[in-house]
Amino acid sequence: MRVMNHTTSIRVFCFVFLADIISTVEFNYSGELLATGDKGGRVVIFQHEQESKNRPQLRGEYNVYSTFQSHEPEFDYLKSLEIEEKINKIRWLPQQNSAHFLLSTNDKTIKLWKISERDKRAEGYNLKDEEGRLRDPFRISSLRVPVLMPMDLMVEASPRRIFANAHTYHINSISVNSDHETYLSADDLRINLWHLEITDRSFNIVDIKPANMEELTEVITAAECHPHQCNVFVYSSSKGTIRLCDMRAAALCDRHSKFFEEPEDPSSRSFFSEIISSISDVKFSHSGRYMMTRDYLSVKVWDLNMENRPVETYQVHEYLRSKLCSLYENDCIFDKFECCWNGSDSAIMTGSYNNFFRMFDRNTRRDITLEASRESSKPRATLKPRKVSTGGKRKKDEISVDSLDFNKKILHTAWHPKENVIAVAATNNLYIFQDKIN
Repeated sequence: MRVMNHTTSIRVFCFVFLADIISTVEFNYSGELLATGDKGGRVVIFQHEQESKNRPQLRGEYNVYSTFQSHEPEFDYLKSLEIEEKINKIRWLPQQNSAHFLLSTNDKTIKLWKISERDKRAEGYNLKDEEGRLRDPFRISSLRVPVLMPMDLMVEASPRRIFANAHTYHINSISVNSDHETYLSADDLRINLWHLEITDRSFNIVDIKPANMEELTEVITAAECHPHQCNVFVYSSSKGTIRLCDMRAAALCDRHSKFFEEPEDPSSRSFFSEIISSISDVKFSHSGRYMMTRDYLSVKVWDLNMENRPVETYQVHEYLRSKLCSLYENDCIFDKFECCWNGSDSAIMTGSYNNFFRMFDRNTRRDITLEASRESSKPRATLKPRKVSTGGKRKKDEISVDSLDFNKKILHTAWHPKENVIAVAATNNLYIFQDKIN
């Protein structure tokens, strides 16, 4: 795959979520389905339609496949704490049959959902009439064999498991293991290992909570399972460090197997250094050889065999370094940006402000800034690269760093596992960009 550049013709779909801000975006393993969660606790699933025979040069569109309410607001009476319904993460399970399964979580409760289709219904029951009412058994004079009759396609979402009461703090990550039987869930101080068939207990595999909370110096920010080795997982911290753990070594993985940290340059240290070094997302490459981390200003790619420094560093919005003071005052410095790989691990993508998102080609070291906007969602639109002017004379197509809108931010992105199709969440708008064959 290649990074989309200014000569690439892009096909764009824009979906507007009227009710709430999108809080997570995730393709399934085949890329056929795309799930989004929002702050209102809803999950909306889009399906990739088949290519049109009349216009084979255009790939199929994504249309709404299913919408359901995953979580409702709750109240913890013991702690007098309101638990909001916002969907923090969605993770798909590999498809085993005609149905699809996904995990969704809010701050406290994880749910396993089954998404299935129904295009037939049974008719001709013996004990029920056509309207579903019970018949008088004494009036039944003959035995009928129910038959399946065709009906309009209906997509059903049903909760199959509810995993609750295992996290004291807010859940920030869930990750399905490569054995497809277990998964991890992480909050600020603990990581638990669950079996998908068991809801009433989980195993605590990481616990960094100190005996005295006044001694707390860091929290867990993200966690993910290795894509091929079911015993290996990583978790990142607010101090900018990543720990790789092996569950074969001990039941409680408080002692890590590998510790990844980049030495800080003393000359560049400032009041904001610790805040901007906090890692907001960590993702293994599909090959399992590398992992990618996102901090406030940059994306770093690490080789799992080299712990002392990243092998690649990409600056996302270095021009904001001079604006850290104002970003601290308006709390934007605490925004948690996600990052993602393309299907071949040759390119990476992450979001920024002003509805900009950045793409980096690892082979050519080229990078591009694109904007998700209503203007770019017009039919046959071509995405033009955007540039930010940091001072001095501003060129015609550049935007001044002082003109950036920090209320427009792209925190959540996803890349199709097999094609050059990306999904970008800009507040309550979902943009799907895809290469268009000319």
